[in-house]
Amino acid sequence: MKYFKLPDLGEGLQEAEIVEWHVKPGESIKTDELMVSVETAKAIVEVPSPQDGIIHTLFGDEGDIIHVGEPLVEFAGEEQEDTGTVVGKVETHHGSDISDDDFIIGASSGRTHASKRCTPAVRALAKRMQIDLNTIQSSGDHGLITAEDVEHAAQLHDEKGPLIKLRGVRRSMAKNMARAHAEVVQVAIFDDVDVHEWVEGNDPTMRLVRAIAVACKAEPFLNAWYDGKTMALRPLKTIDLGIAVDTPDGLFVPVLRDIGNRPIENLREGLDNLRAAVRSRAIPPSELINPGITLSNFGTIVGKYANPVVVPPTVCIIGSGAIREVVTAVNGSVQVRRIIPISLSFDHRPITGGEAARFFSAFQDDLKLPK
Repeated sequence: MKYFKLPDLGEGLQEAEIVEWHVKPGESIKTDELMVSVETAKAIVEVPSPQDGIIHTLFGDEGDIIHVGEPLVEFAGEEQEDTGTVVGKVETHHGSDISDDDFIIGASSGRTHASKRCTPAVRALAKRMQIDLNTIQSSGDHGLITAEDVEHAAQLHDEKGPLIKLRGVRRSMAKNMARAHAEVVQVAIFDDVDVHEWVEGNDPTMRLVRAIAVACKAEPFLNAWYDGKTMALRPLKTIDLGIAVDTPDGLFVPVLRDIGNRPIENLREGLDNLRAAVRSRAIPPSELINPGITLSNFGTIVGKYANPVVVPPTVCIIGSGAIREVVTAVNGSVQVRRIIPISLSFDHRPITGGEAARFFSAFQDDLKLPK
């Protein structure tokens, strides 16, 4: 091959961000030697060389987004041509007095990448002002970025601070939230659960996990996927729980599988392993897909109540706030009791209020048990 394209990374992933190149133009490389590290919305993936050869061109700089099927590397001395996408070539726009050569980026390093349309003078201005062209809205003809666009971006940078382009996990989260807002008809229920009788040593997270499994068995339609296009609900055979994990890179939701048929000790070990893999960015993409239901245990940080967002195709998400002591009435007397605030957000398209209420009731009943 002459061009090695970004391969299919699986799990429906269509793009990746270049994190680090491990080769340079002119270097020799052997089959299966590490060539580049890329970051998807789910994990960091190491891409090996598919063959022996000499690197001629690297398509993309660190931080660039590249799509599946676009070239990553060109090998030197290869006769066979690849008819795939050639990054950096821009079609001619008639009526403009600027040629395509103004938009083709080619550095002496042999590294090439696609960018927004602008003249070399504007590109030099942006470099001098340290402005990322990919964050600028163009105002010129045919989508050209003008010098005024760059100067305006620089003024905003100085007055308001830098503009940070969302990438990787944060970019994926933004897309999912926009999709959820556009599709889901979301309703939320809130309540407090008295957990004062919990025995010492109870694991709050595992109690929540167990209560979710009990509630799913009581009301199976909330452990399901909903297809809004066909208006079809798919109740799931196993209870696979997505658990939100906060990291400096963004929000991950690893999936704890089959929670209804595993002992608590095994679930705790599994969750600890998932969290460790997330924080090290070593978690396989397969462990971040296809939850049937989700838990946001935000109370481990702060907060009483929340309205977590239901992300299709799931139909509900449970929120849990911080356990706190509350003065409350118990059998006619005033007592200080330990309370956990909880919420249930659900998609009201396939799920009725009665189904959601019965699920929530079963969830609370299990949480109230001493152990």
